[in-house]
Amino acid sequence: MTDPAIRLLLADDHPVVRAGLRAVLETEPGIEVVAEAATAEAAVARAAGGDIDVVLMDLQFGGGMNGAEATAAITARPPAPRVVIVTTYDTDADTLPAIEAGATGYLLKDAPPQELAAAVRTAAAGRTTLAPAVADRLMNRLRTPGTALTRRETEVLALVAEGLSNQAIGARLHLTEGTVKSHLARVYAKLGVESRTAAVATATELGLIRR
Repeated sequence: MTDPAIRLLLADDHPVVRAGLRAVLETEPGIEVVAEAATAEAAVARAAGGDIDVVLMDLQFGGGMNGAEATAAITARPPAPRVVIVTTYDTDADTLPAIEAGATGYLLKDAPPQELAAAVRTAAAGRTTLAPAVADRLMNRLRTPGTALTRRETEVLALVAEGLSNQAIGARLHLTEGTVKSHLARVYAKLGVESRTAAVATATELGLIRR
């Protein structure tokens, strides 16, 4: 008796990407693509149907809910399917929210087909798969926790990189301007810099934020 096929939901707002994932995975034995979703909201709704084992989730959608928010919504409902993020982004600002949201795996879109299929099988078995670049960065965070930015510090710095003032960042994140300044002071100390420009440049170079 053969094991039942792993049932997949592909969630990505680009039809070409979904078609590419489908073409790669449908040739794999024991894997069946049963549904696609073009929005994060549609992925959450479809994943609740009870017939999905693994969701391959993009991080950035055209509007509305993002991939990390969708992952949190999907994994909050038992019995939840496993979620594997498949994206082009590997910065801390992207990986940490997704992993905190409950993603079982995190792969980059340039991963070879066999790696993608292996990640699906690993996720279906309840184990974790991380792209090497992501795994290395997480290990470095664990080895040097004093220099790692918190999720909130990363969010603040990402908005600095977008050119927002402290006041505008506070409004966006529902923080006081003083709290924003405190977060930035800790960021400067951790990165060994003294200005917004230097903080953004250093964080970009280290892969902490995306430009």
